[in-house]
Amino acid sequence: MKKQIKAHEEQNVKSSAPGETSSTPLPQYVLDRSNPTNAKALSSAIKNKRNEEAAKFSVPLPKGQRHCRGGNKRMITKPTFVGSDFTRQPVKYERFIRPMGFREEKANVTHPELGLTIQLPIISVKKNTQNPTYTQLGILTKAQLLSVLLV
Repeated sequence: MKKQIKAHEEQNVKSSAPGETSSTPLPQYVLDRSNPTNAKALSSAIKNKRNEEAAKFSVPLPKGQRHCRGGNKRMITKPTFVGSDFTRQPVKYERFIRPMGFREEKANVTHPELGLTIQLPIISVKKNTQNPTYTQLGILTKAQLLSVLLV
């Protein structure tokens, strides 16, 4: 590292031949122009020294894990029941998407004794025998227990 810094300093410093002297006197400000100045070399040396000092105390910062954006959502493709008091979770935490087109509010219920089929509003899904997740999401399938409002 130090060799690279030295090589960089030598590259930027202009050297002039000290043997060249003229017989005519020159003003002081012109003499200063002819002599090489070490301003650039000094400033780069100071900058490098500061960087080396800062490198002694530098601490590597851990990179935070990236957030998953999208790959974890599931689209439900079956009829579902969503209550009237339902509020969606924030999109960030929403795992299952229940489309509005598949949402049902009424069910065709058959009376076992009378053999009469009536369309009644659904209150809740009590139990879905296929899967407990289906019960939680309110997915409507055959052979499930619904709570309906008798009118």
